[in-house]
Amino acid sequence: MPDLQMRPENPARNPARSPARNPGIDLLRGISILLVILNHVGLRIRLTKGVLAGFLPSLFLNDLTFNGSEAVFIFFVVSGFLIATKSLQRWGSLGAIDVRAFYVRRASRIVPCLVALVAILSVLHLAHVPDYVINQPGQSLPKAVASAFGLYLNWFEGHTGYLPANWDVLWSLSIEEVFYLGFPIVCLLLRKDWILAPALALLALSQPMAFASIVGNPIWKEKAYLPGMGAIAVGVLGAIVAAHFTLKSRGLLMALQIFGACGVFAVLGFENLLWHWLGNGVILLLTFSAGCLVVGFHWQARMSPQWLLPGSAAFRSFGRLSYEIYLTHIFVVLTLVRIYKGSGTGIRWGILWYPPVFALAWVLGWLVARYFSVHCERALRQRLLSRPPKLA
Repeated sequence: MPDLQMRPENPARNPARSPARNPGIDLLRGISILLVILNHVGLRIRLTKGVLAGFLPSLFLNDLTFNGSEAVFIFFVVSGFLIATKSLQRWGSLGAIDVRAFYVRRASRIVPCLVALVAILSVLHLAHVPDYVINQPGQSLPKAVASAFGLYLNWFEGHTGYLPANWDVLWSLSIEEVFYLGFPIVCLLLRKDWILAPALALLALSQPMAFASIVGNPIWKEKAYLPGMGAIAVGVLGAIVAAHFTLKSRGLLMALQIFGACGVFAVLGFENLLWHWLGNGVILLLTFSAGCLVVGFHWQARMSPQWLLPGSAAFRSFGRLSYEIYLTHIFVVLTLVRIYKGSGTGIRWGILWYPPVFALAWVLGWLVARYFSVHCERALRQRLLSRPPKLA
């Protein structure tokens, strides 16, 4: 019996085979959001100037600290995988997507927090609160608001410079949601997963060329549409593979997960060294490795529905709240960094401020999810997806 088998059943017709929340994928998302927070704290409290510099190489500390963008690319892969997997489970094939329902589900998840965040940031700007004032040449509050809701904030920053930190995090949302605006339409046009898969593969493989084509604009190189969409395409491609095939060999499954973990760790910890060999292909290695991990975790959950990762509960909790934490953690970072600077704490022990930032970022994300986003999402879906009764 071959180790890789096609799955004959339609996943939408067998919901019992659709695993609940996957601990491995939650872990990957949790690590990614922690790396984003680490990046934003590390820009302001440098680890290379603290006590850890006496024990770990500066090159490793730099690579570890400045992995915020790379962590977002892992998010792109996970997002593509999860959204495509849920679509396959819900409609049976990507070519059968209900476009309206797809858009409603995306909007109900994304829009409430986005609207609330932009409203709060607008008030803080108008109140001239330090760290929240938009004051770069060519930038203004109306332009920032338009770019956030128009899903081109990444382009806006690429042409005018960085916005204040709380606005800046929305660059990834622009890439992701532009992809998902076109995604169901492309699925309906191509109809078949086996036709869609090569198109996704080409988009994924375009990442090195897309990076190489951007010269002289480091902000746009970091935030351009095409590389980010290529990462999402890796996740969608992984979802198609996972939906149509299943890996029967535990040995091969472990090898797939080890390869994925090693690739992700190599890029996150030693990106500068890898750059000498791979150049613009480094992010392709990262996204492909993350794709191997999520597919491996998916198959692992199918083999062992009750599997868990011991000691990973805290990371998985961050993963489950990743969207809320991503949008709100800068409030915590900027507040505690200001307290740190006012306290007179030396940079040597600046690392002691990292755990409080992580903890409070989780608390704020949990509060937003518990008392706002979950209720908004549920209410919008119930209102917009409920079918009116048929007339007799």
